[in-house]
Amino acid sequence: MDGANNSVVSEFVFLGLTNSWEIQLLIFVLSSMFYVASMMGNSLIMITVTSDSHLHSPMYFLLANLSFIDLGVSSVTSPKMIYDLFRKHKVISFRGCITQIFFIHVIGAVEMVLLIAMAFDRYVAICKPLHYLTIMSPRMCIFFLVTAWIIGLIHSLVQLAFVVNLPFCGPNVLDSFYCDLPRFIKLACTDTYRLEFMVTANSGFISLGSFCILIISYIFILITVQKHSSGGSSKAFSTLSTHIMVVVLFFGPCIFVYTWPHPTSHLDKFLALFDAVLTPFLNSVIYTFRNKDMKVAMKKVCSQLITYRRIS
Repeated sequence: MDGANNSVVSEFVFLGLTNSWEIQLLIFVLSSMFYVASMMGNSLIMITVTSDSHLHSPMYFLLANLSFIDLGVSSVTSPKMIYDLFRKHKVISFRGCITQIFFIHVIGAVEMVLLIAMAFDRYVAICKPLHYLTIMSPRMCIFFLVTAWIIGLIHSLVQLAFVVNLPFCGPNVLDSFYCDLPRFIKLACTDTYRLEFMVTANSGFISLGSFCILIISYIFILITVQKHSSGGSSKAFSTLSTHIMVVVLFFGPCIFVYTWPHPTSHLDKFLALFDAVLTPFLNSVIYTFRNKDMKVAMKKVCSQLITYRRIS
């Protein structure tokens, strides 16, 4: 973060989402509702998995960690975006911008690895059920979690190492509501072609490659199940469709933002808003309402919380 000393620019100005007061009000109401709902829903998933012994399995361990990451996804950009909606002068400091970029890429990479781990978990559970507990041991679950955070930190730090000392001598306006590498790099007072290519390769193609691997793995699982058991394919499809929806919701905006050669400001903003506000909320809804065990466990937790409040 010493790059702030080498730049004339000490803060960046966001243009925000829109200049229409009516649309700003609508975005404010919806974003606030989804943000609160996302925080409550993902927190409830974590509490439920932790407190219910029936959910102490590898699948729910990974789900609880995904919910923890979704809390971070909701909190990195959404609160400031909601706060800035009705401010005329939307600014963020140089250090604040770098910090936001750092956490966006750490959290994004961790979630990417967790989704791959969850796909592997479903592959073992469906295709190798007799060896499930042996393969998906507590040690393997911890390995996935530690690996996810190490990859997330490396992914983010490698990019920031090339970006943090860029000279910024003017302009300082970002046509967005948050800081991210593609628009941030273009404001530097130097040739950034190589850096832009590095960002596309590091974030864009990794996202695209991971997405393709996940979709292919889910198709492979479905084909394998259908060959061995025609009756079990519907249950497997129901289980995997949940994971596929989450994968599409997460990777779709990432792939577009980092690989599309002709970025459109309005579409980029919509996808970023969708990714920051809606995706964490939808993840919690999808995993809750399409999972009978989670619904039963959550009802127990909610009833216990209501009973506790009445007694206190």
